[in-house]
Order: sequence, then C-alpha cells, then structure tokens
Amino acid sequence: MVDSPYLVEPGSKVKLDKIPTDDTGHFNDKDDAIDATAKNLAALHELQEVFYADARFALLVVLQALDAGGKDGSIEHVFSGVNPQGCSVASFKQPTHIEAAHDYLWRVHESCPARGMIGIFNRSHYEDVLVVRVQELVSKDVWSKRYDHINAFEKMLADCNTVILKFYLHISKGEQKRRMEARLEDKAKNWKFSLADMETRKHWDDYTRAYEDVLEKCSHRHAPWFIVPADKKWFRNWVISDTIVRALKSLDLRFPKPTIDLRKVRID
Repeated sequence: MVDSPYLVEPGSKVKLDKIPTDDTGHFNDKDDAIDATAKNLAALHELQEVFYADARFALLVVLQALDAGGKDGSIEHVFSGVNPQGCSVASFKQPTHIEAAHDYLWRVHESCPARGMIGIFNRSHYEDVLVVRVQELVSKDVWSKRYDHINAFEKMLADCNTVILKFYLHISKGEQKRRMEARLEDKAKNWKFSLADMETRKHWDDYTRAYEDVLEKCSHRHAPWFIVPADKKWFRNWVISDTIVRALKSLDLRFPKPTIDLRKVRID
C-alpha cells in the first residue's frame, strides 16, 4: 500500500467537512508544481512500457467525485502520455437494460483490466452504494449489504495481481458552483452542463455521508482509498500521478528475458 498523507487508513473514521479541499501540500502555487508533475508523467510513460511487457500485474484506477469534481480532467492530464494500447477507460452511468438484468457487479467485472493493462474507472461499482442509496433506488436492506460484496470483489481482484488505487476527488461546494457556472458561461463547455447535476447538488449532505461510509468501510491495504484535495486542479493531478508512479515503482517491474539466444540471431 502506498504511503500518503491522503490515504484513508483502514478502519479510520472520515469526516469530509474536516478535510481541506484546497490543500496544496508542500507546493506554494501551480508554477511550483510544474516540474514535479511533469516528472511524474514522464515516469508513468516509462513505467507503463515495462508494466505492459512484464504482464504480471494489472492496474485499476478508480475515480469518484461529486459532479464537476474533475474526473474527466484527471484522466485527460494524468494519462496524457500513456500508450493507448495499454490503457482503457470505462465510464459507468445508468445501467442498460442488459446490464440491469444481471447482478450489479457484472458490468464492472467485465471492464476490469487484464494483466499488463491499466484500467481507469470514471465512476465505478461504488455508484451502487452512492447514487442508488441517495436516490433511494433500492432499499437500505439491499445497498447496505453491498459494502461486503465490493470488499470481497476487490480482494479477489487483488489476489489475482490487480493493483487497485481508488481516488475520491474532494471539492468544496463553492468550487463545484464555480465550475458549474463556467460550464454555463463557456460555449465550449455548455455540453457538459446537465440539469441532473443541479438536482444532485441539492443532496450534497446526503452524498457526503454516503461517501464517508464508502471511504470508511472500503479502504483496505489491498484496495486503498485516497482523498485528493481537488479544488486546485494542478494539485489534484500531482497527487494522483505521484501515487500511481510510486505504486508502480514498488512492484519491481522488469522486462521478460528473451526466450531464445539473441547472440545467435542473424538478420540478412
């Protein structure tokens, strides 16, 4: 498990309103973090190549946030230098008819990365203890059992050499308001605006409590949660990239040895 000041220690209590959303760590400002972030992105590019070739592990990156929390921006920036052949992104929205006819984890398991691959979840299986809970789509007796299901599911993935890193992008209500207003004011961002997001915003406190339960019940050594201060986009990107790079470096990745004696190969 990657050591980090943003790690949710297994078994700890979480009060999101006590955790700063505008923290910038040891950086003074955006310019101060440019080199460090660029170094992380370059390292991720190099590590992915050996990660893909090594093919002993899979990496699953889970991104969760309230609306306008920065999931799309994180993916765009942090994985900008990653080879698309070794990476996939899955977005989990309202289940299709076929998905709804199966158990709620069916569509999730199908999207998990194979060994050698990086899989990114833009929202995830946690929607089934978040939106389902807040919007009362199923009863408490149903969703309250899902924490154990999810923990068992992630333990199975980890036992099969999937490295799991889960990031909650923690923004303030004021920052969410500013980002939503920007979507209204910028024609290039109008397409992102949804009246459904406004309805969800009315349930801010309910979602906060639901996220606190997720973070408390589902952060484990094999599948840790990190609460990322996300009011500053540049700091959010540094935290995520730094955590991923350090996790990959801890795996002792190596290129496979050739299966033939290359000294005997002659190319005419």
